[in-house]
Amino acid sequence: MTSFQALVVREAEAGNPKSAAPSIEQLTDDDLPEYPGDDTVVVDIDHSSLNYKDGMALTGKGRIIRSFPMVPGIDFSGTVVSSESDRFAPGDAVILTGWAVGERFWGGYSQRQRVKADWLVSRPDSMSSVQAMGIGTAGLTSMLCVLGLENGGVTPGDGPIVVTGAAGGVGSVAIAVLASLGYEVTAVTGRPEEHDYLRSLGASAFLTRDEMSEEPKPLESETWAGAVDAVGSTMLAKVIAQTKYQGVVTACGLAGGVDLPSTVMPFILRGVRLQGIDSVNAPTADREAAWSRLATDLPSDLLDSMTEIVPMSSLPEQGQAIMAGQTRGRVVVDPSA
Repeated sequence: MTSFQALVVREAEAGNPKSAAPSIEQLTDDDLPEYPGDDTVVVDIDHSSLNYKDGMALTGKGRIIRSFPMVPGIDFSGTVVSSESDRFAPGDAVILTGWAVGERFWGGYSQRQRVKADWLVSRPDSMSSVQAMGIGTAGLTSMLCVLGLENGGVTPGDGPIVVTGAAGGVGSVAIAVLASLGYEVTAVTGRPEEHDYLRSLGASAFLTRDEMSEEPKPLESETWAGAVDAVGSTMLAKVIAQTKYQGVVTACGLAGGVDLPSTVMPFILRGVRLQGIDSVNAPTADREAAWSRLATDLPSDLLDSMTEIVPMSSLPEQGQAIMAGQTRGRVVVDPSA
């Protein structure tokens, strides 16, 4: 029987919260979850990645884990070992993102996993497993934001796009993709030491977190043709107030809070559109379209420059770092190390 390692979070013992700390365990195929129906797929995982939700799961913040024991990791890329689905066969290269994997269902911080076929998409032929997870959930979300801007009619000639949380995973990929498509990009970050990095991805101007976190007026000077916001709260309200007539703001994150202290004035006086972006339950067709675009619109050299590969054994420390806003770009996880 195949034996493999996985990072497992178990429920805390009464009076001992430290007992819930994630740890590497040796598992077998018999430990993998079962799902009703006849469409499950077993995947040998090559790589996973670190996302904000993963940081919450690893640190216990936000109570994102719904049941125990849990293998965190909201995405992975790997190779099909066995399949009960007509959609996939052994040897197929696949990607999984979302569907509450790593929250309600066992996820990617393992060398092997059993999942539902509907949760998988084929990995583009031109994309390696490392590149797929260099993109990961954050990058897929970024591409869905770009598609949201395009579907809203925003073109490079309409004016600059502002990207908040710019040095994070969503922001980094968004800047690289938008710049490659010809958009002028302004990056918002609270870390001025990251300006050179963001400039290398294609950002041409910068704003500080502090100035974009000031309480917004109902309407401010029209500045942005569109936006990719991963922060929420006051910063999102500020962006909306500064968006041009019929501009599009895509909102995909809540690192700054879940509230939105805005008014209806930008929407009814300027026709601004606020487009929510969800990558967790996005339809398969939307996912496939986004991955296809990522394979062509995200320059591989920029993807490589924003990607760091870490061993699975380092995840407890990596989880603390991403929750403290100390990570840059994309962190790819090697489950074999």
